[in-house]
Amino acid sequence: MIMKFSRQDKIFIGTIALVHVVFFLLACIFKRIYMGDSFEYIYEALNIKRYFFFYSGNPAMPILPEYMTQRQPGYPLFLLSIYLFTINNWIVIVLQNLLSVFNIYYIRKVLLTIGYQQKYDWLLLLFVIAYPAQFINANTIAPDILLQTFTLLYFGCFISLVQKKKLEYAVRMSLVLVAGLLVKPVFYPFVLVHFFIIIIVAAKQKVKLQRPVIIAIAPLCAVLLYNYWNYTRTEKFHFTSNQSFNAIYYFYPYISQKEGIDSAQKFLKKERNAIAEIPEYKDRYDYANEQGIELLKQNFFPYVAFHLKNSARIFIEPGKAEMDLFTGKLTYGKLYTKDRSGFYTTMKNKGWAGIGDYFKNNPSMPFVLLVLLFNCIRLIGFLWFFLNRKIDWLVRSFVFILIGYFALAAGPIANTRYFLPVSLILIGCAVLGFMEMRHKKVNKTA
Repeated sequence: MIMKFSRQDKIFIGTIALVHVVFFLLACIFKRIYMGDSFEYIYEALNIKRYFFFYSGNPAMPILPEYMTQRQPGYPLFLLSIYLFTINNWIVIVLQNLLSVFNIYYIRKVLLTIGYQQKYDWLLLLFVIAYPAQFINANTIAPDILLQTFTLLYFGCFISLVQKKKLEYAVRMSLVLVAGLLVKPVFYPFVLVHFFIIIIVAAKQKVKLQRPVIIAIAPLCAVLLYNYWNYTRTEKFHFTSNQSFNAIYYFYPYISQKEGIDSAQKFLKKERNAIAEIPEYKDRYDYANEQGIELLKQNFFPYVAFHLKNSARIFIEPGKAEMDLFTGKLTYGKLYTKDRSGFYTTMKNKGWAGIGDYFKNNPSMPFVLLVLLFNCIRLIGFLWFFLNRKIDWLVRSFVFILIGYFALAAGPIANTRYFLPVSLILIGCAVLGFMEMRHKKVNKTA
């Protein structure tokens, strides 16, 4: 069946495609298509191609168990779909841009089923274009655009489940969730939330729970099977080696803010050295996890407050570091040095007196402030979305849970790419919020 596009569809897709072309041309100029983790995904794709070896490290170096499970296979297999024919990352970038265009069109298509009107395309386009993280990540060798695709499909399947009341959409949700957690580990704890979502929807729709329970538990079974596969390779039953490292690393920004970056770097170096001295991988993993838990116990209330504050910041974070990395103004070497002069560091050390010099040294700031402004406006619409009773409370609750989950997962590492999977959902809901505000204003004046 050939999909038919209306004139408005063509204008919408054409506008989005044009913006992607502009950013692709910028990527060709700046040539900053790699981020800190890119080469681990590339290594794994090449290792699968050459040796059928799921390993994200350099195979010429000693094999380390950490790299067996550090990167999930979803994105390396995506890269492999190109590498089977040619090892050319610019073709990967083109494919990711096409995927990004699809994602934006798809969220619009889903929004149409819950009250969105095409006459507000201008606002949707404005919010999308004013969020450069979408286009920067489309032009970066990283799994975030692919994860966004599966997150949007998950959202779309949920809307269909609520509206059409057919369990086949719950099956699709489970399948898409499994695909997503195999792209990045951020999604794998969500399998427990997914279980309750399916059961609650099934109960509301008065469906006998036997089939919904089987469908809902399937992603959890997939996680356990993947954990077992990792156990056969590393002798540790776990999903990702990143989990143990992050248990400690999440305290790095906390200590940096509390005691300064010197103390944070000393803390991280000390912990890494302690982990490196442990001979067995499973013992290294357990030590890091236990240290993370102990640190949380010792700093529970102040850390939780710090974590929540940064989780809230992700809703308006403009992503200056990502913009500067994309244009070459900033390098990863400078990003993690103790003499870096970021906005928050400048405000902490010099207060408002340092803002003048900061703007002189950061010519991207006017553009960053513009993005920040649109993010704040977008947030108003998003909050208003939850007051719109015309939209099913199940849908509003699901949006709150899904977006809140990713915000909490980002936590102190308030990086726009960690929020990218749900950013288009937030943008779409913000437009729906402003639509409702507009309709109420018209009704009052009528």
